[in-house]
Amino acid sequence: MSNKFVIGCIITLLTFLLTACDSETIGGGIPEERTLRIVSGSENRTLEPLIQQWAQENNYAVIMDYMGTVDIARMLQSGSVPFDAVWPANRLWLDYGDTRNITKNDQSILRSPVVFGVKRSIAERLGWTDGDDIFMDDIVEATESGEIRFMMTSATQSNSGASFYFAALTAFADRGGEVITSDDLESEQVENDIKRILGTVDRSSGSSGWLKDLFLEQYNRFDAMVNYEALIIEANQELIQRGDEPLYVIYPVDGLAIADSPLAFVERDLEGKEDIFLELQAHLLTEPIQRELLTAGRRTSSLGIQLSDADRDVFRPEWGIDVDRIIQPIRFPNADVIQQALELYQTAFRRPSCTAYVLDYSGSMSGRGETELKAAMRTLLDQNLASNYLLQGHPQDVSVVVLFNDLVINFNDLPSFTVNGNNADDLRELYLKIERQATGGGTNIFGATQTAMTYLEQVRTEECLPSVIVMTDGRDGGGQYDALANYIRGNEGDVPVFGITFGDADAGQLQPLTALTGSRIFDGTEDLIAAFRSAKGYN
Repeated sequence: MSNKFVIGCIITLLTFLLTACDSETIGGGIPEERTLRIVSGSENRTLEPLIQQWAQENNYAVIMDYMGTVDIARMLQSGSVPFDAVWPANRLWLDYGDTRNITKNDQSILRSPVVFGVKRSIAERLGWTDGDDIFMDDIVEATESGEIRFMMTSATQSNSGASFYFAALTAFADRGGEVITSDDLESEQVENDIKRILGTVDRSSGSSGWLKDLFLEQYNRFDAMVNYEALIIEANQELIQRGDEPLYVIYPVDGLAIADSPLAFVERDLEGKEDIFLELQAHLLTEPIQRELLTAGRRTSSLGIQLSDADRDVFRPEWGIDVDRIIQPIRFPNADVIQQALELYQTAFRRPSCTAYVLDYSGSMSGRGETELKAAMRTLLDQNLASNYLLQGHPQDVSVVVLFNDLVINFNDLPSFTVNGNNADDLRELYLKIERQATGGGTNIFGATQTAMTYLEQVRTEECLPSVIVMTDGRDGGGQYDALANYIRGNEGDVPVFGITFGDADAGQLQPLTALTGSRIFDGTEDLIAAFRSAKGYN
């Protein structure tokens, strides 16, 4: 046997193995050509088992990723979509985002109104359980009076927040069912009214599913939330199971939006993907699956399935859920007015935020970490870049930057690392201070976080929603967690502390901190800029 023959056999074998490995999804053993990648809003996370069961039965792999619906729209606008299908919460975001016409075959899979869910005892006290119509003004008066502490997702980061925002704008414009216009957004009366309701939001989020989980965790601190009817049902099922009072659903008659959950194929010239997509879509629209969705608290209207068939143990009248109500949803405006409204939300209408960024400048951040950290902060502080992600500042925002290694590097200079408002030049100068700082030294995460929280307490305003965003690539060496935890408990934990991990950071060290303050950790290992954008979207 010749050496050339042996070498040829080895090369052939290696080529076969590499090709086989390349064609399979990680860990699944399913070839790439039988794999469907879907990006969805978080509200569909509880439906994933239905999809995975179908995939397993048909020898397909379906990989689900979850992203804020507004992020899905922005991704469509870019034209760079590394997924085979998109599943936003509302067709609005296909119309707004797909400016390049890269989606097709969209079908609404389910529907869910965006409602105001409030603890039943409060609804009874306000007279909201008597069967009378409730208007957006009634909600405003209740929240302004202090009767209700409520949470809502950001209108520029999540569909449920955006839907309620547009519903409120429609109600305040009093257009008699007509679509709001640019002139409505410039109306002094509409501006005053929308600021009133947004000014009473006590906690924000970038995800509807996470907001529901946060409400359940902080049930004793909050009284209500804006969310999908389906997620209110899910929350109530858990509340009943653990013996807590459920939420009562309010459908504002002058401003109500419905999420219609369209599943759309993304044209990427990959052979066979569209066939798999159409099979899955058809499966989700079959009568058995539609009935399962109805059982899961989602409204359906296909195949003759009527809400009169809905299980009253799911759509419970005592929870205020009225399947016999004729819902007249708002109509969304055109893309230009949507863009104008979202920019006004971010820069004028929303409740301002007071944010402290606690940034790791230890020696281990040198190189890639330092470069990506500075790029991330530029994205947030450079108002031109921030506008690409609808994360611009508000005239009453407060932005603080705390740099740390073993110590707080800028401890004696915090006022110059603080910007009040959204002046582009001031924010750019703050970024340049970050840019000029070099890395070096150890990692005192918790001591720096307590410094940031103490300083934020001094400079925050009564109007703002406060938060702390801690970014680190290491493990704490300062040993000051107990002191920080005691400080947080002493201040009732009302300031969420979000963590962003990078490199070898130990998420387990940050977990108790985020749990104490009702917040979460974002993984910045793959994309630190995206992690910062996500964290900022929660404030």
